Amino acid sequence: MMMKRTHHCNALRPANQGETVSLTGWVDSVRDHGGILFVDLRDREGRTQLLLDPAHTGLAALLPRIKPESVIAVIGEVVARPGETVNSKLATGGIEVAVTQLEILNISKTPPFPMDETADRVSEDLRMTYRYLDLRRESNLQMLKLRHATTRAIRNYMDAEQFIEVETPMLFKSTPEGAREFLVPSRMNPGHFYALPQSPQQYKQMLMVGGVERYYQLARCFRDEDLRADRQPEFTQLDIELSFIDREDMYALIEGLMQRVWNEVLNVRLEAPFPRMSYNDAMNRFGVDKPDLRYGMELVDCAQIFRNSEFKVFSAPLSSGGAVKAINAKGLADLTQGELRNLEDVAKSLGAKGLAFIKCENGGWKSPILKFLSETEQTELKETLQVEEGDIIFFAAAEWERACTILGRIRLDAAQLLVARGKLSIDPDVFKFLWVVDFPLMSYEEDEKRFVATHHPFTSPVEEDIPLLESAPQKVRGQHYDLVLNGVELGGGSIRIHQPDLQKKVFEDVLKIPADVVESRFGYMLRAFSYGAPPHGGIAFGLDRMVTVLAKRSSIRDVIAFPKNQRGQEMMTGSPGVATAKQLEALHVRVVAPKADSPADASPTA
Repeated sequence: MMMKRTHHCNALRPANQGETVSLTGWVDSVRDHGGILFVDLRDREGRTQLLLDPAHTGLAALLPRIKPESVIAVIGEVVARPGETVNSKLATGGIEVAVTQLEILNISKTPPFPMDETADRVSEDLRMTYRYLDLRRESNLQMLKLRHATTRAIRNYMDAEQFIEVETPMLFKSTPEGAREFLVPSRMNPGHFYALPQSPQQYKQMLMVGGVERYYQLARCFRDEDLRADRQPEFTQLDIELSFIDREDMYALIEGLMQRVWNEVLNVRLEAPFPRMSYNDAMNRFGVDKPDLRYGMELVDCAQIFRNSEFKVFSAPLSSGGAVKAINAKGLADLTQGELRNLEDVAKSLGAKGLAFIKCENGGWKSPILKFLSETEQTELKETLQVEEGDIIFFAAAEWERACTILGRIRLDAAQLLVARGKLSIDPDVFKFLWVVDFPLMSYEEDEKRFVATHHPFTSPVEEDIPLLESAPQKVRGQHYDLVLNGVELGGGSIRIHQPDLQKKVFEDVLKIPADVVESRFGYMLRAFSYGAPPHGGIAFGLDRMVTVLAKRSSIRDVIAFPKNQRGQEMMTGSPGVATAKQLEALHVRVVAPKADSPADASPTA
């Protein structure tokens, strides 16, 4: 019978000296001192040093079998460590347990990678294949504990605010306007498919119509998108919806939530209210709708300098309603040719023809474009951008949004180059929250030659802009809000349309969705709104992303128990797998073999 533990491996202190205790856990390390073994025993809470003397009855035969990562149980006496052996870096470093009984519960093979923090140098796919071993490492266990602490703080806050936690269905219907969906064939309805939800958006609005008033859910969501550090095909979303509110109510609610989470998880007190910035201001100043406010390097409008310039690369966009923007990357004039080429490649990937720049070094200005600029323009540039020795100015000239976007990305990359040189400090312990508001409700899609919803078609227009919906939809602001932290969009939401006539107008007259398609996809919603829908609004946060920020990590894979790699594979179980012919037949589905050079082209057909 297995020994029952009396303490975890982080519990014992000098005050326990003389007690007989029982511990269980994994062998972290084994050190042989002249035949006497010192073993660090580890469980999820910490480590305790064991002293195993082969002279003790019954231990000699077992000691040679003890290997790292094996599971053992021991009984022994807590004794004080001799003064010179006290480990002040370990919570249990003042004691050890002199073992009198030992039970080997399971002997481990040699792990495929080191079980300490040097494992981070090992291939991520290898660690994911043996994720059950990777999770034993203290840093990864701490990530799961931090995630648990975050969700506990969220639930406690939402309960205190009188929200009801409601689970919404995982099998939904396809809504093709959003991101690519995961489809699930229906065996009982041949030729029909469910879609795994990208969010519970429509269900939570129906909960408001149903009188729930205050709903939240830690919802599983799914998007079949190309992956990167902040995306997974399945993720967890803190989903919130409530009735009879306006934007100010939402700001106050969420600021209180963030204060609660940061206080409980990091013991950090946040100041509220958080500052607010319009979408236009964010783009004008930072070139992105999720600006990192921990450093400056703001975009500067150079229209007045170059409106009548002989340099057509700058003056031409201005004459057609575009923009010329510049940033001063102070101290970065020493960037290498390779670094400059990389920045230029980034600018080109965003639609620029190149990346104009001016360096200020060795007492003068250097640039391929300098010969095209008048003395007056150079003087105004120097004064406007406060150019000094060692600086480099980057420019973007294009239509307004593209110019902002190009320079916004250059700003981010230039900041990282400055950080690497020690010329810019971006403190990970500083939390700069920001509400970004007043987004455009609609965006014009050139490929489709029509307007599309900037976020989703359920966002309510700002009331005074409603008359512009049909005549100038590009000028209509939406009652949308994003909460941004240190350059990361933690979440976003909006006040919703709750009037059936307005929602129908947006679908059919503005988005140009045919009436039969509206009825097929959203008819139930319009009918629901005709039965007394309350004003309502909501917001959703990526829980994985929030925990990643709290943990000061760069990838959401670090805070997910069983993440998928960048190819959407879960390496431990070998997911996704191949369906059998019998399974496909039952689902009335056949698989079309992919082309040899295009594996992504494979698609099931009903």
